[in-house]
Amino acid sequence: MAESALITTSALDFRDALPDAGALLGLDLGTQTIGTAFCDAGWRFASPGKTMKRGKFGADKAALEALIRERSAKGVVIGLPLNMDGSEGPRAQSSRAYARNLSVLGLPILLWDERWSTTGAERGLIEQDMSRAKRATRIDSAAAAVILQGAIDALVGGMF
Repeated sequence: MAESALITTSALDFRDALPDAGALLGLDLGTQTIGTAFCDAGWRFASPGKTMKRGKFGADKAALEALIRERSAKGVVIGLPLNMDGSEGPRAQSSRAYARNLSVLGLPILLWDERWSTTGAERGLIEQDMSRAKRATRIDSAAAAVILQGAIDALVGGMF
């Protein structure tokens, strides 16, 4: 299925590609790190995973493949950093390119609007009374969980 994997911004198309649901991997792609998150097979809740150091794509791909195998993930949700007016800039294009590269894994990929994910994640960590230093180490995986939760809420709730 390599290269023919679905890459979409449509939650409906993504859901149709996963008729039996299944665990999903969420990614918040930074320039230096990749925040990860996972959701349960029933798409009820997303939880932060680990934050990986971003390197050459081959190393990233191997690490992500290991996470996908470990959690039996059936699809990937990647944050799409749109501008506030909804347009796409260089970071969004970079996320699309990463998705194309990741499509060799053969899993459906949903590109999900992440405009407020870091802000939401930061707010959540502050509400937990987490120190600034600890927040800095967890913000990317917390943002990945916010991205993934938004996507699974749409998948289950029908907001496409």
